[in-house]
Amino acid sequence: MIAPGGTIGILGGGQLGRMLAMAAAQLGYRCHIYAPDRESVAAEVSAEFTCAPWLDQTALAAFAQTCDVVTFEFENVPVAPLAAIGAKLVPHARALKIAQDRLHEKGFAEELGGKPAPYAPVYSGEELAAAIDRIGAPGILKTRADGYDGKGQWRINSARDADAIRLPAAATIYEGLVHFSAEFSVILVRGQDGEVRFWDSAENVHRNGILATSILPPSQLIHSQLGEARTLAGAIAEALGYVGVLTCEFFATDAGPIFNEMAPRVHNSGHWTIEGAATSQFENHIRAICGFRWGRPRPPRPR
Repeated sequence: MIAPGGTIGILGGGQLGRMLAMAAAQLGYRCHIYAPDRESVAAEVSAEFTCAPWLDQTALAAFAQTCDVVTFEFENVPVAPLAAIGAKLVPHARALKIAQDRLHEKGFAEELGGKPAPYAPVYSGEELAAAIDRIGAPGILKTRADGYDGKGQWRINSARDADAIRLPAAATIYEGLVHFSAEFSVILVRGQDGEVRFWDSAENVHRNGILATSILPPSQLIHSQLGEARTLAGAIAEALGYVGVLTCEFFATDAGPIFNEMAPRVHNSGHWTIEGAATSQFENHIRAICGFRWGRPRPPRPR
């Protein structure tokens, strides 16, 4: 266990890092932020700040030496340089590696019984045409790595649309379009003892590829699919030996929950837990990575 008074390192300097640092401070911990951008809202509320590139292993090693444990608020941190941090990194870098490649992520979920949208890897125009022929259109061509908040994606309504796309140099994946009624998140915390607890799931509304609103309670359709979705999310956490907060996103469809993606971190759709749960996702992540038992994720009981 890491007792209060210790230092928690956070990779990433954005809003989620800020909320983690604030939760950590309330529990008595100091935070040290590592991020490549000089302007950092997380650093504003933290004791220390290292501004250095992700690929600078010397800087990462020096940063890690000041920390008792290191975690991350951003899943696109390059994995290879994190060897400089070693066993202090929680959760394990394998979660990052899988989440950073859409092809591996979907295959991983399938191996554990999940149902993603139909998909195919694409390395050339010929392979894109073959994928559209097999899966059908409409669909979405996505970069396998580094795409988030709607970036690195091309909507394809017909095979003719594919002719006008200049494939990026990066590897891509073609996904069939899912006809869904709603989107929802499953957010869990898994402790070092392997025990898992879930927060209530919010119905998510996106605008231009970015989460705009999370609604609780969710629709009856989502509620009826939570059991299956939670089973998969729990299996993912177990297979990874995960410690901390993990988020899995799903589409609610007539055929059941369709796995979309996972985020090995606290999540924007869990902001409501700050005021709406007995213990927020941010506090429970800090508790878990420091070796303490999680707090109740359920809403407070009325008095």
